[in-house]
Amino acid sequence: MSAPRRPLQILGHVPVLVWVLARFGSGSAVTLLRSVFMWQVYEVSGSKLALGLVGLFQFLPAPIASLVGGAVADTRDRRAIVLVTQAISLACALVLSGLTFAGLVSLPVLFALVVAAATSTSFESPARQAMLPSLVPPEDLASAVTVFVTANALAFMSGPAIGGLLLAHGGAGVAYGAAAGLFAFSWILVTLVPRSAPRADQPKRAVDLASIKEGIAFVWKEKALLGCMSLDMFAVLFGGATALLPVYAKDILACGESGYGWLTASLEIGGVATSIVLLARRPIRRLGRALLVTVALYGVATIVFGLSRSFPLSLAAYMAVGMADQVSVIVRGTIVQTVTPDALRGRVSAVNMLFIGASNQLGAFESGLAAELTSPVIAVAGGGVVCLCVVAFVAVALPRLVKFGQPEPSATTA
Repeated sequence: MSAPRRPLQILGHVPVLVWVLARFGSGSAVTLLRSVFMWQVYEVSGSKLALGLVGLFQFLPAPIASLVGGAVADTRDRRAIVLVTQAISLACALVLSGLTFAGLVSLPVLFALVVAAATSTSFESPARQAMLPSLVPPEDLASAVTVFVTANALAFMSGPAIGGLLLAHGGAGVAYGAAAGLFAFSWILVTLVPRSAPRADQPKRAVDLASIKEGIAFVWKEKALLGCMSLDMFAVLFGGATALLPVYAKDILACGESGYGWLTASLEIGGVATSIVLLARRPIRRLGRALLVTVALYGVATIVFGLSRSFPLSLAAYMAVGMADQVSVIVRGTIVQTVTPDALRGRVSAVNMLFIGASNQLGAFESGLAAELTSPVIAVAGGGVVCLCVVAFVAVALPRLVKFGQPEPSATTA
């Protein structure tokens, strides 16, 4: 085995560079779309519960779409799956833009379109995740994950910031149009990436219930996988504040549309800052311990954000949330890709994305419901406390995850 390349060196490999740029485009489009959508829902309804329902409606199609998408990704060309699903997301953005300009926006229409977009994204995600290992040799996988997650963070920072600016100066219709343009940019780049069909030596599998169960059983058997996925799901489920950012921007911090854009983007600004550091160093080896520490820091920063009444402090706290989350995402992605054999990558990625979807979308519903029943401050700060409790429980219940790490690579070719 050759010595692994550092993350920045991976970008010298053209297929990886193109795939990373494509992900930057689609990730920016998805987060721009989501942030503008959340703002528009709150503007139309004035309801905190409606913001929570956005998360619920995003999650509803995820279990079936993600699990079926994972099984398809292990039997079909993964690039083709990404192309078809991104075309659907592009169409949703165009429809949202057109309806907004025509003044035909209503909550039922918005919720119907969010279900369509969420179904497309959920079906695409396993194929997108499973593509990466096919573009690099095994020894470079950890570095490739770091680069890919960094592109995600850059995209997730750019999308909301652009969305906030466009909301303030052009309106929701213009912002949705920009999302459509970013989807088109990504789609063109994906066509330039080599196909990723199953290897000829792999047995052909039908897309059926038994195939889906095989992926779920593998995750259940591999306790490091189960532990890192569960930790992320429950921590973000109770500790996420994203769904309530419009409430904080309008009612608590009074920072307006532009402030909302920066609040949303600050999470990813922290992630990008962390990624810059991680790109310049060797991949993290003590993965399990790093995951637990960073999720605990995520909980502490969430508590500070929930209690803050100062816009600068809120930006700094939410940036710290993003810094901790970025390390967590890289560590979790490395564990998933390292442990999973290629024949199961699509299905295991589907389970992983289902856990992530449950944490993000159901977490949004939980935040909106908790804020409606109590207050936004209690919902966010209390969620941070629950996050710390989840970390403590996982540390005791899954010692195998705590000890999980990667062996130091050889510097020579064997």
